[in-house]
Amino acid sequence: MPLFMDVHRDVDASVEDVVEAHKKDVEAQEKHGVKYLNYWVDEDEGAVFCLFEGPSKEAGEKVHEEAHGLTADEIFEVEQGKGS
Repeated sequence: MPLFMDVHRDVDASVEDVVEAHKKDVEAQEKHGVKYLNYWVDEDEGAVFCLFEGPSKEAGEKVHEEAHGLTADEIFEVEQGKGS
């Protein structure tokens, strides 16, 4: 299954708000064949990053739209790097 990282910029939300949004993503993910794996928050920069597996970028975006409406600015297909 492809792996994606999305980026949300200029987010005016606390870490607690992001935790709640992630919970809503997890509740909505199965319907779209997506699995949200992890997320990171940079409050100082107003950025949130979400890592998910899914059939497409669009499927991950649909989860965000349905769960809370906070869509990503960019979504990248990524590959896990191998440690040394």
